[in-house]
Amino acid sequence: MQKRSLIIAPLAFLALAGCQTAYQTAATEIGSATLQDRQGNTVGSARMYSLGGEVTLNASFTGLSAGTHAVHLHTTGDCTANDFTSAGGHLNPRGNEHGTLNPQGAHLGDLPNVTIAADGTGTMSTLLRGTADFVGDSVFDADGTAIVVHEGADDYRSDPAGDAGSRVACGLVTRS
Repeated sequence: MQKRSLIIAPLAFLALAGCQTAYQTAATEIGSATLQDRQGNTVGSARMYSLGGEVTLNASFTGLSAGTHAVHLHTTGDCTANDFTSAGGHLNPRGNEHGTLNPQGAHLGDLPNVTIAADGTGTMSTLLRGTADFVGDSVFDADGTAIVVHEGADDYRSDPAGDAGSRVACGLVTRS
C-alpha cells in the first residue's frame, strides 16, 4: 500500500502541473504597462492576457501608500503631465456612465480597487468588460491607453470618475 502511494502522489502532481502549464500556454499576452509615480519611480506593472475571447488584466504594485486605491484604464496613452491628466478620462468607448455599481453600466476603464498593504505592495486581477476584439480595439486605438492609480478608492458610482482623488501613478499600455 505504501509503495502505491509513493507512485500515485508524484503522478498526481505531474498531472496537475501539466494542467497549469496548459492554461498558461493557452493564454496570450496582448499588452503590458510599467507604472511610474510622479517622481519617475517604477511602482507597478500590468499585463493583459487574452484567453477564450476574454481579456484579463493582472497588475502588481510596490512603493504605493497603504490603503485602497482606484485603478482605471484612461483614454490616452500619455503619462507626460506631472499630474497625469494627459492620460485623459476613463476609457469609455460605449459612452456608459461610471461605476460597477451604477445601474446604467460601467466604463471599460472601470476596474476594481486595489488594496495596498503596509509594506506598499498589492496585486489585482480582473476580467475586462467586452470581447477580446472589443477590448483590443479600444485599448490599442490610435492614441493608446494608460493605466492610472489614484490616491483614494473608487466609490463605484460617482460619474464620471468615482471620486477617487488625484492620480498618483501612470503607465502606457503597449501591445505585446
